[in-house]
Amino acid sequence: MNTKPTSRPHRPLPAAAPRLGRAVTLAASILLAGLPGAAQIPDDALFHDSHFHLTNYIQEGTDMGDLVEMMGSTIGRSTVFGLPLQQMWSYENTGDFAPWYYLQTDAPLYYYSFTDAHIAMAYRSLGPEQQARLDPMITGFNPADMYGADHIRRVLLTFPGVFSGIGEFTIHKEFVSAKVAGEVASLTNPALDRIFDFAGEAGLVVILHNDVNMPFPKPDQEPYMLVQLKELFERHPDTTIIWAHLGLGRIVRPLEQQAAIVERICTDPALAHVYLDISWDEVAKYVTSSPETTRRAADMINRFPDRFLFGTDVVAPTSVDAMVAVYDAYAPLWALLTPEASEMVRKGNYERLFDAARAKVRGWEAANRDAPRVAPPPSPISGVGRY
Repeated sequence: MNTKPTSRPHRPLPAAAPRLGRAVTLAASILLAGLPGAAQIPDDALFHDSHFHLTNYIQEGTDMGDLVEMMGSTIGRSTVFGLPLQQMWSYENTGDFAPWYYLQTDAPLYYYSFTDAHIAMAYRSLGPEQQARLDPMITGFNPADMYGADHIRRVLLTFPGVFSGIGEFTIHKEFVSAKVAGEVASLTNPALDRIFDFAGEAGLVVILHNDVNMPFPKPDQEPYMLVQLKELFERHPDTTIIWAHLGLGRIVRPLEQQAAIVERICTDPALAHVYLDISWDEVAKYVTSSPETTRRAADMINRFPDRFLFGTDVVAPTSVDAMVAVYDAYAPLWALLTPEASEMVRKGNYERLFDAARAKVRGWEAANRDAPRVAPPPSPISGVGRY
């Protein structure tokens, strides 16, 4: 049973249809297997991309059809998501200079919900063969908002047949979290529990960015976020979670006990639903920083090959070269993996997780498409019933 904070009660999501039976899930699987174009995914692709941003921090980027053309026979399948945050252009801060990246200005970032409609409409404009190679993700929600889960549900019912998961979205990220306007996101906020609960109900894969530590920690400073992150994972055993970048960043470096943390995730039965992505060229620098470091990483993956996925974390590229460059940055790691482990990390685990998500989400959509929406009860402060 999922544990919830008892001192901060919250309203549940509107009642959903009963949980799906095996027959519904099986039917959805059959539909997916027969999707036109499924056979067009190249068997000899170098990798599937579990972490790809179609747009940047000013919501500009690559045409989705062009992306599939770029992928060619090099990339078999790919997640596709925008960025949930829009960088504000504050004339008082940068004048006529229009920033396109969060480090170029002191102006805040704010949540940009239209990204989900943009991704959905772009996906729907593709033919079945192109769609079969992509797994769009929902990102345009505020994880500090108790209505965040309602946004995700609304997106699924408005654009059925499109999305496979949520994310990448951020709770704690170096330089970014402090710039976000409004309430600060937290691993202990019940709003995040509602989001994870709904993702588990609907079958959505969750890609979560949460740094393993704060930037520039003081000596012997306790990495408190690890405790909160582990508790979040344990509260949601029915939700498939991918922890992005192993919690690393440009400044947030691996902890001394980083290998032990990863091993604990891979061996703890209570965390069997948690996976790790080795994405981003910044992470590649850590993994390949020395022959010994690379060997330790390879040994870990060879022991637990079913728990890791590869992604590029490329943002709005103009050619496939950007994605291949990230793959090549991990060359010393690939050389030390067994053929079986390499295949699972590059492609097999992606197929297993996202094929299951497609089937479950399509089944949830079918079961809830015509389900009546039940209005949540009025809150005590509303005054309903008093006058």
